[in-house]
Amino acid sequence: MVSEETLTPKPTPKPKPTSTPEPAAPRPPAWVQAPRAWTTRLMVLGIVLTALNLRPAITSFGALLEEVRAGLGMSGSVAGLLTSVPPLCFAVFGVMAPRLARRFGPAAVVCAGMAAIAAGLLIRPYAGGTAGFLAASALALMGIAVSNVLMPVVVKRWFPDRVGSMTGLYSMALALGTSSAAAVTVPMTEALGGSWRTGLAAWAVLAAAAVLPWLPLVRDRAARPAAERGSVREEGSAESVSAREEEPGRDAHARVEAPRLRITRSRTAWALAVFFGLQATAAYITMGWMPQIFRDAGVPAGTAGLLLAVTMVMGVPLAFVIPRLAIRLPHQGPIAAVLGVCGLLGYGGLHFAPAEGAWAWALLIGMANCSFPLALTMVGMRARTGAGVVELSAFAQSTGYLISIPGPLVVGVLYQHSGGWGLPLALMAALMLPQIAAGVLAGRNRVVEDETAP
Repeated sequence: MVSEETLTPKPTPKPKPTSTPEPAAPRPPAWVQAPRAWTTRLMVLGIVLTALNLRPAITSFGALLEEVRAGLGMSGSVAGLLTSVPPLCFAVFGVMAPRLARRFGPAAVVCAGMAAIAAGLLIRPYAGGTAGFLAASALALMGIAVSNVLMPVVVKRWFPDRVGSMTGLYSMALALGTSSAAAVTVPMTEALGGSWRTGLAAWAVLAAAAVLPWLPLVRDRAARPAAERGSVREEGSAESVSAREEEPGRDAHARVEAPRLRITRSRTAWALAVFFGLQATAAYITMGWMPQIFRDAGVPAGTAGLLLAVTMVMGVPLAFVIPRLAIRLPHQGPIAAVLGVCGLLGYGGLHFAPAEGAWAWALLIGMANCSFPLALTMVGMRARTGAGVVELSAFAQSTGYLISIPGPLVVGVLYQHSGGWGLPLALMAALMLPQIAAGVLAGRNRVVEDETAP
């Protein structure tokens, strides 16, 4: 017995040298970095394809608005209501994104969102009647809503040291998808036989392709990057629960790191929400009604769709430049002011010479619509933690889209009852003034965690 007792202490020091090399051994880092490399590439592809699908459901409808109205027997007011559906769905369903992300993980939610977009786009032209068209559109817009909210979160989580460049890449892809749908929908419809139903349904193919990169990311939870693991733990997702079960010693620390923010106490969050809402108002009025403005001025339908495409394609280069510039400046207010002035000039030109200076007005309004990537960049800059970005993104986008709901509907009502575009364009120009003011306030160098601290 004595010999056994004396032997037991001797092996105990041996596990110490053997246990110490295991964490520092080169094999675990090599094992982790191998999936991280392909996961990062797949994540970039998923972000790009997702961004390409976040607007074609809206701009393809705008390009064929007159044909859809005739096919479904809609009045101008009902058409205005349909152009208000996107921000309504974004506000309602965007609130669900943080809770879904905490439970299933952002990759799974975005993957499901792309599947919902594909299904909605495929069903809505053949649903029959305005109600069916509206319901199927809501399904697609639900997928867009949750992906809208989670894209800044995905960028902040997987690329914390490249927020500006990745936001620029995402915004470029979004602008490219928006402009492509506006430019291609009319000629593609003619090439497919002239039916507006086929022209709208064809965009479901692009959405179905966007599902594919997310499938391996949903299944491969172990290969997620280290930055993502930490932020997921902060947000209390289902993945963090399993991680805490493996590392019980870190559970209390992880829970303390992520107190839920009282985001409504932050003035910066409110300013950013107002800025987001007003720029969304301008964007959805533009996407829904701009082709009709040009067509009423005597511009052919194909050229009107091309002008909308020019407006949207302006976001491709500027969406890459603006986030990189904004992240280098201590105050992003001057950028918001310059973009707002471009909107004032563009809407004024549409009122006084819509056909004569059509290309110039399309360019100016396209520059004004680049307030969207600026708002996304400020969402990532105005929060310090991953949990803060989730809360701020959901609040700013949901509240902002609520603010933007009346805009397209009011424009449709004013257009129908006034018989022209004078009053709607005056409204659109007037909204640029509070948008500039809100952008200046949201651009101050502050973070919501400091403003909501007790």
